[in-house]
Amino acid sequence: MDCRQVFDALRAAEGDLTRRFAGSMAWKTINGQDYLYRRRGRVEKSLGPRSAETEAMEAAFRTGRARADDLAQGLRARLERMAPVNVALRLGRVPNVVARVLRRLDEQGLLGPRITVVGTNALFAYEAAAGVQFESGLLATVDVDLALDARRSLTLAAELRPEGLLGLLRKVDRSFAIRRDGDFRAVNRDGFMVDLITAAPRDLRRRAPRPRLGTAAEDLEAVEIGKLQWLVEAPRFASVAIAENGLPVRVVAADPRFFAAHKLWLAEREDREPEKRGRDRLQGEAVAGLLAGALSSLPLDDASLSQLPAALAVGLRGVVAAAPSAAPLQW
Repeated sequence: MDCRQVFDALRAAEGDLTRRFAGSMAWKTINGQDYLYRRRGRVEKSLGPRSAETEAMEAAFRTGRARADDLAQGLRARLERMAPVNVALRLGRVPNVVARVLRRLDEQGLLGPRITVVGTNALFAYEAAAGVQFESGLLATVDVDLALDARRSLTLAAELRPEGLLGLLRKVDRSFAIRRDGDFRAVNRDGFMVDLITAAPRDLRRRAPRPRLGTAAEDLEAVEIGKLQWLVEAPRFASVAIAENGLPVRVVAADPRFFAAHKLWLAEREDREPEKRGRDRLQGEAVAGLLAGALSSLPLDDASLSQLPAALAVGLRGVVAAAPSAAPLQW
C-alpha cells in the first residue's frame, strides 16, 4: 500500500469518526427508567428506553467508534513512518504552511465545495496526478490564492463559520493577521500570504457585499477578480500531493484544462505586467504539456469546454497540440 492509498484509507476512517460516530451515546435514568441518548454538539436526542434494540445500538456505536479510532491512529503512524522516505526521495513539494491550511479547510468540509486552490499552488495538484515534477521556477511563490465559490449565496449564508477564514488560519498559525477588517489578505510573521478571491459578478450593476466565510467581526472578505468564473465554475480537480515534510495533503483545484486556458488568456492581456504575463504563459504551457501526455484522458472537445469562450477553447487545443508531453516519474 503506497502513501496515497494509506492517506485515502485514513480519510475514510476519519470520515467515519466525524460523521457516523460523531458525538456520544449515553444512558440516562429518568423516573426510574433508562433511556439511550445521542449527543452531537449541543443537540441531544433520545433514542428510546433501554431494550435489546437500544443496547445493541449503543454497543455497535461504542465498538464501531473504537475500531475506527484505532484504525485512524494506525494509519497516521504509518504515514509518519513513510514521511522521511518521501522526503529522501524528494517527493515533498507542497510548502508545509500551504499543506496545513489545506488540511484545515478539508477537515471543515470547505475544500472543494466552497474553496478551490487557484494560482501557482494549483500546479501541485496537476503534477501529483500526472506523476511529474514541474521545474521549481514555475512553483516559486510566497502566497496561496483561495477562490471562494459564492454562487449559492443562500446556502453559503447557512454555512458561515463563526470564526471565519481568519479564525481557521489562526488555528494553523496564530501569527496570521489582516491589515484591517474586511481585507482579502492574511499574512503570517514569515511573510506568507493567504488571499481570498472570488469571481466578479457578470452584471456589475448587481454588486452585493463582498462574501466572507464567517460571522466574526474581523475576517477576510473575498476580492472580486474579473473572468475568475472560468476557474470558480470549472469542474473540481482533486489530487493527493506530498508536503515538504513528507506527509500527504489533498489539493482541490480547478480542472487543469480550465487552468491552462485561463493562464494562456492572462498571458495575452496587454494590461498585465510583462513579468506576470511571461510566467502565465510558462505555467499555461506546462499544464498543456500534461494535457498532451499524462492527463490526455481529459477530453478537449466542444462539449467538455463549453463553459469557456470559444476562442479560449480553440487556443487551448492549439497549445496542447503543439506541446511536448512530460514523461511521468516513477512514484
